[in-house]
Order: sequence, then structure tokens, then C-alpha cells
Amino acid sequence: MGNPNVGKSAIFSRLTGVNVIVSNYPGTTVEFKKGTMKLGNKWTEVIDVPGTYTLEPFSKAEEVAVEMLKKGDLVVNVVDATNLERSLYLALQLLERKTPAIIALNMWDEAKHKGIIIDVEKLEELLGVPVVPTVAITGEGVKELVSKLSEAMLCTVARGKDASQR
Repeated sequence: MGNPNVGKSAIFSRLTGVNVIVSNYPGTTVEFKKGTMKLGNKWTEVIDVPGTYTLEPFSKAEEVAVEMLKKGDLVVNVVDATNLERSLYLALQLLERKTPAIIALNMWDEAKHKGIIIDVEKLEELLGVPVVPTVAITGEGVKELVSKLSEAMLCTVARGKDASQR
């Protein structure tokens, strides 16, 4: 889940490989993709939802993304490292709902190229969830992202109160 054009589908493809099914949400023409990935010894379903800027939807695609959020166990929130402020609005809404989440700080290479410096450890501390720099088009950081999925599930319990109260 994340804003439009932050690399959600590229991260999804890295996680699932070629095991992808494109579907329409019932009653709409809004598409989403389903795939599977092996996590430990079991297969896990991964869903690539339409991009959204908020959990208060303004379009049919955003409505579908928010509706599908209710069915998930964990959100990989893909954020644009080159435009962190805009991307964090959705991240904070997810965390306020105590949604188990991990942040994929995507376009990390582009942020470094532009001279943008992000203290990943401090961001993790402030948000209370794992934050992993990624470059979806090359796969950089994706193995670390996968390795921290279990930690992300535990962080929701450990957070206790939402990130907005920190």
C-alpha cells in the first residue's frame, strides 16, 4: 500500500516473482494484483492495492485500497524517499489504526542522488515500525524487507499506543 507512483507494483513483483493474477474488485473496474511468496515454510498471499494518499478515500480506487486493507494481516507501506513528507501522511494514518506495518523506503538511490539524507534508525524509532531502504527496480533492500516482516507483526503489539502520541 502507498501513494500512486512510489514503486508499489515493483516491490510487489520483487516479492512475488511471476505468480501474479490481475483481478477487478467486485462491482468495480478497479484492478488489483494478487500473488504469493514463500515466507518461512509457508506460502503467503500478497496483494498490490491501488495507490492512495489517504485512508479517507476520494476515488473508487482509493475506496478499494481502504476496503482491502481490512482483509490484510500486515501492510508493506511503500513510501517515496524523495518525497517523504507526502508519503508519511498515509503511513501515520495506518499507524494510528494500529495496522501491523513495515515501511519500504523506496527510491533510496534517487534520494541519495538528490542529496536527501534520511536517518532510517531515527525514523524507525519515531514510527515504531521497521523501516527498510529499498530500490525496487534493482531489488536492493528487498531481502532485508522480507527478513523484517515477522518483526513488523510484533511491533504492533510492542507499540502499545499509536505513533501520533509519541
